[in-house]
Amino acid sequence: MTSVNTQNQKLVSTHYTQFAGAARVLASQAHRHGLQPPGFRSPPRIVGVDRSLRRINNGVVVSVLLRGRPFVAVLSDMIEGVVAANRLTGREAEIARTVLWQSVEMLLVSDEGETRVA
Repeated sequence: MTSVNTQNQKLVSTHYTQFAGAARVLASQAHRHGLQPPGFRSPPRIVGVDRSLRRINNGVVVSVLLRGRPFVAVLSDMIEGVVAANRLTGREAEIARTVLWQSVEMLLVSDEGETRVA
């Protein structure tokens, strides 16, 4: 039973590492393109949701559920969190999504490689 718990903890910590890396990349790209980068945390305080957004003073915190979700779903929530935090709509939102997805594409490729290793 202990080895199973250790394996699960390793998987969870790897996931948090991926989340932290994605948060750094997305915040950097948001800032680079004139957007306000939100803070990212996990899990959301609201039970039963995959993503929540909280506006605090002049900042925004995007909370994303990690456990039991594919990394691409987590990335999607993080990107939508940046769009929502900056109140982007229409063409501006589409441009931001494209730029942000391009910035994290390398994380998905490296994630695929790790999951295919036997």
